[in-house]
Amino acid sequence: MVEKSELLRVPAFADLPDDQIAWFLSQSQELHVKAGDIYARQGDPAGTMTVILDGQIEARGELGGETVVISMKPGDVTGVLPFSRMKQFPVTGRAVTDSRLLRFPAALFPDLVQKMPELVERLVALMADRIRETTRMEQQRDRLASLGKLSAGLAHELNNPASAAQRATSQLREILKKIRDASHELGRRDLTPTQKSEIEKLEASLTRLDGPPPDALTVSDLEDRIDSMLRSHGQNDLWQLSAGLARRNVKPEALEPLFDSLDADAARAALVRIASSVEVADLLNAIENSTSRISDLVKAIKDYTYMDQARVQNVDIAKSLETTLIILNHKLKRGVIVRRDYHADPLLVNSFGSELNQVWTNIIDNAIDAMGGNGELRVRTYRDNGCAVVEIGDNGPGMSPEIKSHIFEPFFTTKGVGEGTGLGLDTVQRIVKKHRGNIQVTSKPGDTRFQVWLPLAEAPA
Repeated sequence: MVEKSELLRVPAFADLPDDQIAWFLSQSQELHVKAGDIYARQGDPAGTMTVILDGQIEARGELGGETVVISMKPGDVTGVLPFSRMKQFPVTGRAVTDSRLLRFPAALFPDLVQKMPELVERLVALMADRIRETTRMEQQRDRLASLGKLSAGLAHELNNPASAAQRATSQLREILKKIRDASHELGRRDLTPTQKSEIEKLEASLTRLDGPPPDALTVSDLEDRIDSMLRSHGQNDLWQLSAGLARRNVKPEALEPLFDSLDADAARAALVRIASSVEVADLLNAIENSTSRISDLVKAIKDYTYMDQARVQNVDIAKSLETTLIILNHKLKRGVIVRRDYHADPLLVNSFGSELNQVWTNIIDNAIDAMGGNGELRVRTYRDNGCAVVEIGDNGPGMSPEIKSHIFEPFFTTKGVGEGTGLGLDTVQRIVKKHRGNIQVTSKPGDTRFQVWLPLAEAPA
């Protein structure tokens, strides 16, 4: 039998009157649980509040697609608490050691409120603490999940130009050997200064060719013409050079002077060196473009996180949106067309910049998911009564009125298990309110719009 002194040692019951303790004990049931035994199973109706008197209990289960393990010790109160909306046990409770529990039926909570109001107040505070802790853990998990998705996308975006630069450098080694061998061959020839000068001029002119690359049809035609010209001069095995020269938009007429002023072997060596030099120029351009792309992505990451910048500053809303679109490019390029309509003048908002980027990321990411990765994303900014307004819309299927009424509630999600925590738009709303702003949503099939109002930096608070 449970003694009053045992229950008074439980923090929630400390200092309560003896008559209240006695009543609580008279309505409760003592339960002995052997080590390894289950005292509550996930999914079973939750009808009791449980006080742990002795032993150690472990609660384990799947929440939001992840395994959760909670350890409980003597003095802890678990199960259903007054005013809780729990209908089923969310996890399975198992005794780690031989344990002794005290169970109070939830059906008697109305009587508990009347007879032990101070206990109820403590239990409500305990429940509030648990909700805050659960929310904090879920928010942390949501941030980590979002960071994981962004990191995976950025890794892919960075890998493409890095791989291109690596391929180009590998090809450079082979081409430089061709240039060296061709230069040695030309060095063995008794060329006049005029002949050497003509080779160098032609090489310099072809490697400096600028302008947009020719289209595929033009390249194919040039390749055939260059190959025909080479064959007409007895060079039947240099067809592999034709493709590289054609991609550089080299006309066959530009190569004719080589065969007019040089013998066949010297012209061949000069042509190999020139074609290789042209290919080197292309590869250097590829490396430059790839490294520039990597540099742009790194800059976007720094801008997105506001690395090395003041935590609070005046943020250009359009630039903030553009940075976010760069970060999410790996999802956008699969089939989403972005329509931009930015206010002509910069709209500055005094804000925690990285938090605003989190707002845009959540809204845009949801829009992409709603469209199934294919559709039109509309991003618009304008000024309205001292506020910067950001409107992000999509042409997805829209939301029903019932779903729309719950989208800003914590833990509400329409995604499958493990795909979303339901904290994205709750986080969005909290960040917007933190910036003294407001957020609204309108939705119908083919037109869903989120509108965020934020006070302009120059407007009075």
